[in-house]
Amino acid sequence: MAQYHIAQVNVGRIVAPIESETMAGFVTRLDEINALADGTAGFVWRLQSDEGNATSIRVFDDDMMLLNMSVWESIEALQTYTYKTAHAELIKDRKQWFSKMDTPYLALCWVPAGHIPTTGEAKSKLEYLRQHGATPLAFTFTKRFTVEEMLAVQEQL
Repeated sequence: MAQYHIAQVNVGRIVAPIESETMAGFVTRLDEINALADGTAGFVWRLQSDEGNATSIRVFDDDMMLLNMSVWESIEALQTYTYKTAHAELIKDRKQWFSKMDTPYLALCWVPAGHIPTTGEAKSKLEYLRQHGATPLAFTFTKRFTVEEMLAVQEQL
């Protein structure tokens, strides 16, 4: 079996323009948090512009929607970074900067090692999760699936 990595996409609708004072607490931490990701064991790749973050990358009709994507060697590595580093501080404070969403804002999926997902693939995983709930093709931290489960489902398609 080929090696697989875990890809994640998360989106959020900011409550004010990214350059506003309201968003300053978020924006001033981006370099720190992105450098932390880059140096975390298990990190493979993250979406970024020339500025080193993804806040200027727009893939939705709504300019207030931000998209973040990354690839990790394992769910455990991603979960450690997400919830057990300084990144967790931003999650705790997210209500200051992001509106509550009624649709899925995070999707995880297995990708072959070496594959870098496109923003189109990321958007389709979120849409799939919205339509079908968590399955081996798109899931969340709370409802996970293994590579073997994903492969079994793909064989049936």
